[in-house]
Amino acid sequence: MSCATFNVGASFNLHGRSHVGNSNPFHFRVQHCVLHKPSSTSLFIQNLNLRSSNVSVSASSPFHSVFKCSARNSESSGSVGVDTNNSSQKVIVLVIGGGGREHALCYALQRSPSCDAVFCAPGNAGISSSGNATCITDLNVYDAAAVISFCHKQGVGLVVVGPEAPLVAGLVNELVKAGIPTFGPSAEAAALEGSKNFMKHLCDKYDIPTAKYKTFTDPSVAKQYIQEQGAPIVIKADGLAAGKGVTVAMSLEEAYEAVDSMLVKGDFGSAGCRVIVEEYLEGEEVSFFALVDGENAIPLESAQDHKRVGDGDTGPNTGGMGAYSPAPILTKELQSIVMDHIITPTVKGMSAEGCKFVGVLYAGLMIEKKSGMPKLIEYNVRFGDPECQVLMVRLESDLVQVLLAACKGELSGVSLNWSPGSAMVVVMASKGYPGKYEKGTLIKNLEQAEHAAPGIKIFHAGTAFDSEGIFIATGGRVLGVTAKGDSLEEARDRAYRAIDEINWPEGFYRRDIGWRALPKKQYATKG
Repeated sequence: MSCATFNVGASFNLHGRSHVGNSNPFHFRVQHCVLHKPSSTSLFIQNLNLRSSNVSVSASSPFHSVFKCSARNSESSGSVGVDTNNSSQKVIVLVIGGGGREHALCYALQRSPSCDAVFCAPGNAGISSSGNATCITDLNVYDAAAVISFCHKQGVGLVVVGPEAPLVAGLVNELVKAGIPTFGPSAEAAALEGSKNFMKHLCDKYDIPTAKYKTFTDPSVAKQYIQEQGAPIVIKADGLAAGKGVTVAMSLEEAYEAVDSMLVKGDFGSAGCRVIVEEYLEGEEVSFFALVDGENAIPLESAQDHKRVGDGDTGPNTGGMGAYSPAPILTKELQSIVMDHIITPTVKGMSAEGCKFVGVLYAGLMIEKKSGMPKLIEYNVRFGDPECQVLMVRLESDLVQVLLAACKGELSGVSLNWSPGSAMVVVMASKGYPGKYEKGTLIKNLEQAEHAAPGIKIFHAGTAFDSEGIFIATGGRVLGVTAKGDSLEEARDRAYRAIDEINWPEGFYRRDIGWRALPKKQYATKG
């Protein structure tokens, strides 16, 4: 892998202080990475530009982006004229994606009173067999023209984009331009997730609390900084890395290895051309979600996930091994602080930069042990997975109408209804995940598992059918066994009771999901 770096110096006023050249926190190092095997996520915008009122960029500069941040300003999908107050108007919905998150979205959208039908592209075997959506397996979601044609032919009135890669690739830009109401951010706004460097600079400019950091492209310079800071310390790939681009290094050697894997070996492709070295925050992680319409934001219910692969939060990070909602640690007081000091400044900041954000803001937060206050770890620009699963089984509002209101910039008058009690999802993954794992292993007794107790729903993330119509595993994270209950204890017991019914010897799962919110004795005899 080789990375060609372009430097752009700019002078502007940040919080009343002038910054010029390399001292400027908005002095970007924009990189073009040459890879032997480019991934779909390498479609990220090359010419990233976080604009400021006093920045002047010439057309010859690499910051003269081919993308225009005015897409949401001048071409709102609300111009199509969908009446969000008329729930009698049935809407056909297309969900983009094929994982557990998308299965949960299909499930919630299908239950919406104003939903006529749900399509999912490409979907998966579990989504199709559940009846929650009609899967369109041959629709290329990276071909905007093909997606637009499908929407016109089927009369689709709302598109919901689930995964991050199509968002960063600019699918929403094209759908909005075609007049199709689309829930999800533009490619420019998706930079909040597509580039951690972009997100960190936004935090700097708008005083959003986050961990202190520095950004590097030179491995030797990064290692020198790490040595100065000491361990534990956090190393992050700048771009999209399928949830695996973060190393919480407990030793200097582990940190050096993470830097080498990204900047020297190129293990994360273009996502690792630049790394963020961040202070280690001690505390409890929690997920916070808000629906955003460009100017306004409304919070969803709280949820907490488990990133580490092993019981007791041990082992490497994953895309998420389980989650529960609500999260007791996120009190009403903390939720207000998060909205006032993190979510709202982000929404207003993006609007001020000319890149209005429409979609879901998923804030990964750390509630610091020493202060009890939240700091922003990262942003995702879509529903979290597996948090989406527990949120969607608890949501009682008409999701179709809520998302259309976001597309039209009308969230200010919207409130959401949630079922009482709790929900929990336990992820079943292929043995070896998040490393190498075997594909094609048989999964049986799923129907029996869903009837093991009331309130159980199994969401499919990575399944297909074999030649005999039996489910097989095709991914790392494969199933999201989800259960509702009057209490977190009841939801937990139901989820694990369902897992006990599933016959999948090649799968594994954590036996302690929810351990932070439940007494340790709850887990003493499990597994």
